[in-house]
Parts: sequence; structure tokens; C-alpha cells
Amino acid sequence: MSEILKWFALLAGALVASTLAGVTGFGGAAVLLPILVATFGVRDAVPILTVAQLIGNGSRVWFNRSQLEWKVVGWFALGGIPMALLGGYAFAVAPLTLLTRLLGVFLLGVVVLRHIRPRVMKPFPTVAFAGIGAVSSFLSALLGSVGPLMAPFFLAYGLVKGAYIGTEALSTVIMHVTKLIAYGGTSVLTQSDVFVGLTLGPAMVLGSFLGKRILDHLPKAAFILLIEAVLVIAGCVFLIHP
Repeated sequence: MSEILKWFALLAGALVASTLAGVTGFGGAAVLLPILVATFGVRDAVPILTVAQLIGNGSRVWFNRSQLEWKVVGWFALGGIPMALLGGYAFAVAPLTLLTRLLGVFLLGVVVLRHIRPRVMKPFPTVAFAGIGAVSSFLSALLGSVGPLMAPFFLAYGLVKGAYIGTEALSTVIMHVTKLIAYGGTSVLTQSDVFVGLTLGPAMVLGSFLGKRILDHLPKAAFILLIEAVLVIAGCVFLIHP
């Protein structure tokens, strides 16, 4: 019975995580990772999460494929791929606590600036995503997931709803695949980890589908407010529990 309850909790957590990410573009890892750690331990939780996230992000790309901004993805990958590799190898010696707290300050500051000085977050050239990809991918390799860090820039570029979700998801897929290559020399991805991650896959896909349905009926203003609310929560979590 306990085994059944364990899998129920895992599948329910994957569904909730993927639905949240399907609406906001991020936040899924924060929901699913604690459940995986409690069930399998830290060593196995991260590779399992990576497999599940790749499926979840891939499905969000598919559900929003007609709204992808390919130029944004291309420039993001140009800067992100080499820095994800570098960040993966720098992981062991980085001051993670300081970096996490700085991220928290940044996220809270972004929300404040959007309301005090909206022009600060005005649209910028597509080429700027090479730098955004470089910084985001490097920090993601160090911290595991920086979806909240990426969100303000995709929004500032003018992407909303399906265009934002799909474009951010495809950029994230490229980033995570590159990180796996960098982690390959030191991280162990067992057959069991792959099995669990793939087993959670259907729940991740269903969550992306539900998130897309919610997103299609969500007014633009409500979408922005939801994103900002999640950014504030993520910023506070980074500050309190680095």
C-alpha cells in the first residue's frame, strides 16, 4: 500500500508541477523536487527531475509550437550552450548560497522595477538573448533551475502566453541537454532514474496540456500578475532558504 501511495504522490506532484509550469513557464521544479528528494534522496532526485523536466518542457514546446520565436531560441542557444558546459564544470567549487541569495534579490527587484519604472523593462534586440542565455545557463548549471530568472527577460521582449511558454520551454530544453553533457563526467544517471523519470512523463505531458488550456483562457493582464506573483514567491524562497 505504501508503494501505491508513493507513486500516487509522485504522479500527483508531477501533474501539479507541470500544470503550473504550463501556465507560468517555471515553478515546476520547486513543486516536484522536494517530493523526489523525500522519496529517492538527493543523489537520485536530480537526474530523475531532469528526465521529467525534459519531457515536460518538450511537451510545452509541442503544445505551443505555432507561437515559437525561433530567433530568440537561436540567440539564447548561442550564448547558453558554451556557458552551460562551463557552469557544469564549475559546479563543485561555486559559492551556491551567495548566488542563490543574489538571485532572490534580483527577482524581487525586477517586480518592483516593473511597477515603479515600467520603461526599464522595455523590449530589447533579439541578439541580447545570447547574453541572457549565457548568464541563465551558467547559473542554471550551478543552481539546478533558474526559470524565474529567465522569465522577466522573455516578458520584457514582448512574449506573452503561448509565445512565452513555448519559446522559454525550447530554450530550457537546449540548456538542460547541454547541462547533462557537462554533468556526465561526474553525475550518475542510472537505469532506475531513467525509468522513474519516464514513468512521470505522462503526468508531465498531461500537466502541460492542462496548463495550455488554462493559458488559452487567461487574460493577458491576469497572466502578467500571475507571473509576478510567482516571481515574488520564488525570490523570497531564494532569500530565506538558499
